[in-house]
Amino acid sequence: MRYFSTFVPDQKTNPLHKPTGAEQEAMGKFVAESIARGEFISGGGFLPLNHGCIVRRTNGKAQVIDGPYVESKELVGGFAMLEYPTREAAIEGAKRFLEVAGDGECVTYAIMSEEECNDAQAAAA
Repeated sequence: MRYFSTFVPDQKTNPLHKPTGAEQEAMGKFVAESIARGEFISGGGFLPLNHGCIVRRTNGKAQVIDGPYVESKELVGGFAMLEYPTREAAIEGAKRFLEVAGDGECVTYAIMSEEECNDAQAAAA
């Protein structure tokens, strides 16, 4: 099953910063090991919020809100698309990631398979 995971660092103990060489090396090793296990599909860190935006649609009208737009304590540091056989394996993967990334939280979502999407569409019809 595929999972989408975001990382939100703890701003008190693990504030966002440009990674040191040692931190980049540790994360590179973690990603290489995840690829070797067949878990890592894609992922990466995010640039500062002034590079982003929110596109919102309300009552049929689109609005663009340029970043930064959230308090720093809510910043998402990065994302990953992952493949695990079970929810429990995804949880273990998140724990391994946090050992490298430091304090914070991984918010992990199971992604609907194509079959599950088709079943949902059929049930709605």
